[in-house]
Parts: sequence; structure tokens; C-alpha cells
Amino acid sequence: MTETKGDLGAFYNDHVSKRKIWQVIGASSLGTVIEWYDFYIFGSLAPIIAPLFYPPGNDTFAYIAYLATFAVGFVVRPFGALFFGRIGDVVGRKYAFLVTLLIMGGATAIIGFLPTYEVIGWAAPIILLLVRVLQGLALGGEYGGAAVYVAEHVPDNKRGFYTSFIQITATLGLFMSLMVILVVQNMMTPEQFAGKAGTISGWRIPFLVSILLVVVSLYIRLRMEESPIFQQVKSSGMTSANPLIEAFTKWKNLKIVLISLFGATAGQGVVWYAGQFFALFYLQTILNVNTVSSQYIVAIALLLAMPFFVFWGALSDRVGRKWIILAGCLLAMLTYIPIYTAMQSAAGSNVVTASSQANPVTGATSLTPQTIGEDGALKPAEKVIPFTSVANLIADPAVRVLVLLVFVQVFWVTMVYGPIAAYLVEAFPAKIRYTALSLPYHIGNGVFGGLLPLIGVSLIAQTGNIYAGLYYPMIIAGITFVIGAIFLRETHGHRIWDEMRDEK
Repeated sequence: MTETKGDLGAFYNDHVSKRKIWQVIGASSLGTVIEWYDFYIFGSLAPIIAPLFYPPGNDTFAYIAYLATFAVGFVVRPFGALFFGRIGDVVGRKYAFLVTLLIMGGATAIIGFLPTYEVIGWAAPIILLLVRVLQGLALGGEYGGAAVYVAEHVPDNKRGFYTSFIQITATLGLFMSLMVILVVQNMMTPEQFAGKAGTISGWRIPFLVSILLVVVSLYIRLRMEESPIFQQVKSSGMTSANPLIEAFTKWKNLKIVLISLFGATAGQGVVWYAGQFFALFYLQTILNVNTVSSQYIVAIALLLAMPFFVFWGALSDRVGRKWIILAGCLLAMLTYIPIYTAMQSAAGSNVVTASSQANPVTGATSLTPQTIGEDGALKPAEKVIPFTSVANLIADPAVRVLVLLVFVQVFWVTMVYGPIAAYLVEAFPAKIRYTALSLPYHIGNGVFGGLLPLIGVSLIAQTGNIYAGLYYPMIIAGITFVIGAIFLRETHGHRIWDEMRDEK
């Protein structure tokens, strides 16, 4: 039987009301925020946790090894995308991201209970690595499921607007991780938070909070129904028997995967992680800004920028997805050096280089930012922008400048990330959508973007050039702009509801 356009429109109206759309967005977004929170709390606590899980005496090695463990969670995300993407296209969207939520929550809780190197030796970093692999696999399946689930509930002409709320979840998860850390830090002394005062280590609490968040989200998700488009695909017998083969061995689909990766998600990934994670690492590790102060600086910038995800998503419904995404990549590439030069000036630490230095008393080695002394010789830079209270921090003119500079970077993030879920959903047919869009997204974000902190800090440590870490995201963003401008197809206006009729 051939379904008419009118019949499909009636099916849409019968199954998806505005109230239901917001229920779907709320349920999907809550779970996705929690998964991002779980994933990013690992990175937000890097300076504090890194020395605890690796042999003492070389803080530079510990920090880079921790960042490598952090990066592993990103590298395995494409494998999670393939595994859970297939489940989502064969069994259903809902069931795939129920499983990912449980895996992510369990893995995060394990970190909260995991003994340190001092207690169990090399078993500590090994277990930490394995847990990080589980987190990466879970997140690889989560994002695609949430994006597809929401997109398959909403009208075609507002897909950018509605899916932009899923796009907020990554930044909101990072913001939540920073805020929970700050709240816990304010409730105890630095020694208690680091676990040096004979009590429970305060850094463990943000990981353990995840248990409660996951239970609440799981309850909500269990009450969700399958997406109406997938119900139609399944009831009509149009599901793919092997979405992996169909998505990646048929050239017409593989070509879209490759163009989406190199012409959209690779640049989007590096812009995302440069503007949010690398900015935080840079403030703390290179510019020597007080840890708590830097967390507040980034958190405030994130909060101010978050509404722009919705702005760009909604605008993409009117003018298209392609050029908004590519403009964000181009602007980031052109402005990173001026922005980070201005950050160095505003911080006031006058850092000119950073290198691995040995402490003359303990012999421990760490990545030390250095400034030029009055005698013209290099000397370790002093900590700057001490934290006393939020009010005093905000009143500091230097802090306001740093917030603005981080905000600009996150603004570029909102341009590249706000419309990209709508683009990816529209680029692939329903029967392989979960699998096909998840792979380029997670390679772009998990590999190209996720390796940025590790590559950036490593380049700075090797060269001493405090701007060397920016060359990597600038190159990738530039390549994406060129490939995207030539090959990326504009998907704005694609009607995935009508697509169901066309496939029959």
C-alpha cells in the first residue's frame, strides 16, 4: 500500500503533539546531560586527580598520562557508536540509550570508589583506563540515540530549533560538572577535597552524585515510547537487516559519512574542545590561574553562551545548516591566536613559555609556566587571580576580560554545534540513521576533538611555545571549512516524514 502525503501528515499529527515534543526533549535531554556530566567530570578534575593515580615524582608524566586516559574515552566512542547504533536501528532508539545510561552511570560510580595508586599500585591507573573505555562506549551510543529520537518526533520545519536543545546538553553537562565541583570544594578545605586530611576525598563526591542522577533519569526514560518514525519503519518491514554493511559499504551512504566527517564534524569537534576544555586546561596549567577561579571563569562563560545553541539551531531552520557550521569553523581558526594572546595578557602572570621542570627539593617534575624576571632570566610564574569569593572574583576586571574571551570561543562552539544534529539526521535515511550519523559524529568529536587537550598540552611541553597547542585545532578547522564548502550538501528543507512514503 502506498501512503499518501496527507496520510503521513495525519500520522504525524495523531502521534506528536507540541506537549509530547517537549516531554520527549525533556526526557532525552536529562539523560544526555547526565551522561555528559559523567563523562566530563573526569576532565574537570584533571589537575587534582592526575597525581593520585600514577607513580609519584613526575607530575608532568602523571598529567599527560591522565589526559591520555581521558582521551581514550573519546577514541573508543566510534566503537560505541557502531555497536549501539546497530541496536538502535534494529531494535529501537529507546532501548539503545537505556543501556548506555546504565553503563555510563555504573562506570562513573566505580571511579568514585576506586582506590588510588598509593593503595593498589598500578592496578589503579589500569582500572581507571578500563572504566574510561566503558564511559566512551556508552557515550558513543547515547548521543546518536538522543538526537535521532528527538528529531524523529518533531516537524520538519523546526528540526534545527528542537534538536538544538539536545546540543545544549554537552555544554550543560560540562557546566554541571564544574558547578558540582565548586560546591563541594566550597564545603571543605583544599586538603579535604584532595583527600589529604584523613577523611573521605572530596573529589570523589561529584562521581558518586551521578548514582542519584542516573536513577532519576532511568525512571523517566523507562516511561518513554519508541519514536513514531521508527515504529513506522519497523511495522512496514523497512528496517535494515545489517545497518553497518548498508551504511559503510554502499558508496552513496559511505560518501555522505566521509563528507560529514571531514566537512563538518571534525572541525566542529576541535572547535568544541578548544573553546571549552582546552580553555580550562590552558587557564589552569599554562597561565597559572587559580584552579577555582578558572573553573568559575569557564562556568560563567558557558552559562552566558548556552542560549545561542538554540539561536543558531532555530536560524538554521530558516537559512540552512551548512554555512552556519562552516562560518563557526572559519571564525575559530582566524581568532584563536589573538584570543589566547589576549588571555595571556589579561591573566597577568606574564607567562612566556612552559617546560618540564624538576623541583630542587623533591625532585618531582611538572609542567611549569615561566615568566621573565627582573634580571632577564626565566623563573617559574606565580599563581594569579586568587579565589576569595564569587563577588570579588566577578569584580576583578581581569576576570571579566577572561570570561569574555572564553565566551567568544564558546560562541563559535554554538555556531558549529547548534545546527549539526539537524544536519546529521537529515543526511541519512531512517533505516540506517542511528548507525550512520553516530560514526562521523563520534570520530569528529571523539578522535579529532577529544585528542585536543592531550595533543595541545604535549606540544606545549615539547616546544615551550604556549600557543603551540592551538595549531592543531586551527589546521583541522581550516580543512573542514575547505572540504565542507566544496562537498557538504545543504540538508535544510529535507522532509524526513515524507521520506517514509518515498522509501515504500
